[in-house]
Amino acid sequence: MFLARIRSSRRARLTALAAVPLIAVTALTALAGQPASAAPGCSVAYSAPSQWDGGFTAAVAVTNLGDAVNGWTLTWSFGAGQQVQQAWNAQVAQSGAQVTARNVSYNATIPTGGKVEFGFNGSASGTNNPNPVAFTLNGTLCTGGVGPTTTTTTGNPPVGGLPSSFRWSSSGQLISPKPDATHANVAVKDPSVVYHNGKYHVFASTYTDGYNLMYTSFTDWSQASAAPHFYLDRSGIGTGYRAAPQVFYFAPQRLWYLVYQTGSNASYSTTSDIANPASWSTPRNFYAGGMPQIIRDNIGNGYWVDFWTVCDTAKCYLFSSDDNGHLYRSETSLAQFPNGFTNTVIAMQDSDRNRLFEASNVYKIAGKDQWLLVHEAIGTDGRRWFRSWTAPSITGPWTALADSESNPFARANNVTFPSGQWTRDISHGEMVRTNVDQTMEISPCRLSYLYQGMDPSAGGEYNRLPWRLGLLTQTNSTC
Repeated sequence: MFLARIRSSRRARLTALAAVPLIAVTALTALAGQPASAAPGCSVAYSAPSQWDGGFTAAVAVTNLGDAVNGWTLTWSFGAGQQVQQAWNAQVAQSGAQVTARNVSYNATIPTGGKVEFGFNGSASGTNNPNPVAFTLNGTLCTGGVGPTTTTTTGNPPVGGLPSSFRWSSSGQLISPKPDATHANVAVKDPSVVYHNGKYHVFASTYTDGYNLMYTSFTDWSQASAAPHFYLDRSGIGTGYRAAPQVFYFAPQRLWYLVYQTGSNASYSTTSDIANPASWSTPRNFYAGGMPQIIRDNIGNGYWVDFWTVCDTAKCYLFSSDDNGHLYRSETSLAQFPNGFTNTVIAMQDSDRNRLFEASNVYKIAGKDQWLLVHEAIGTDGRRWFRSWTAPSITGPWTALADSESNPFARANNVTFPSGQWTRDISHGEMVRTNVDQTMEISPCRLSYLYQGMDPSAGGEYNRLPWRLGLLTQTNSTC
């Protein structure tokens, strides 16, 4: 999203979260010879918020149904060769199939009726990841039933892959400004979208005399134009410059994150309920020291914009652009997120700033050891379009996929408009993902991309251009 001098900036398997129940609950009576106060009882809820070919993320919630516990050990066995790779909120060790999880210093105590939660990443053989069938807490079998609180769907990896060239069909204008007494908006832009619990949840920038964020939701794209808008300055996000959102579910913490610009930093808010837009927390910054030095050294007369978060099984990465031909990447561990971003590097650069301008997206391709990068450019005709690359990991190396004006990822020349061409710009947007979590996973089959466009005859100051949202649907899928 292009930043004005006053710090104004511009900036896909559908997940139907389904329960993976495991173990039930019942209070056990005290064994003969034990003190009456030592009445144990426990329940465990186990879920796999994210699964892929060869791995998974697990979330475990332990409820204490007996007397208070000070220091706990939870054990179980895997039945299909799964291996724990990295854990958070617990010390987890494995010997053969047997797994032992112990408390860390800050969660040793579980009062009666209390709960402790932890998670881990694991490896699996393909998609063979059956749930454990029994847990013990401090030697006591947990034998009752409490369902998991986060869920996912899994399936066979998609057959097919990304083509070497793309063809798209565009909707008409789906989402336009909805001004009210305090938000006289002229534009809706920079969308982020997830499909969760039967609804599309869309976040976007709006512009009046400054930038704000909005939220809307609907069950079908045919309802998008009529769906009400909630302005996020009415949440904990508050007033002031807010723009270019990205939304995702961070499975290790069971929290939704909204990442956005606040003018001088990458910021974020969180909520446990994406459907309640008033529940977002106050902004916090990713970079404690502000703009990293490597960006200061290379940004020239550009602007620091368009933050994008994506994680693999070990690390989380924060990408950003500078409107000056550079794509930057910072990193932290999955366990430290959202803290600890460092090691900022130039991930990609182009001597022609317009060819690597802003609005990067990075996605995991479902069922494959492949990542997709798309990045917005300004064409030789002055219109916005997208280039694309692929890589075996988030850190590259990136190989050009469809990255020229004659063979673009998405540009007016590879998009048809059945209802009439309402835009010649294919600008800042986001893929409709198959997974809502931090891996940013998409299926390579029949891609959908929510983007911003505008009336080709419009002109004037960039920030007041009449951007609207439309949806691209891939028409040359290989699947």
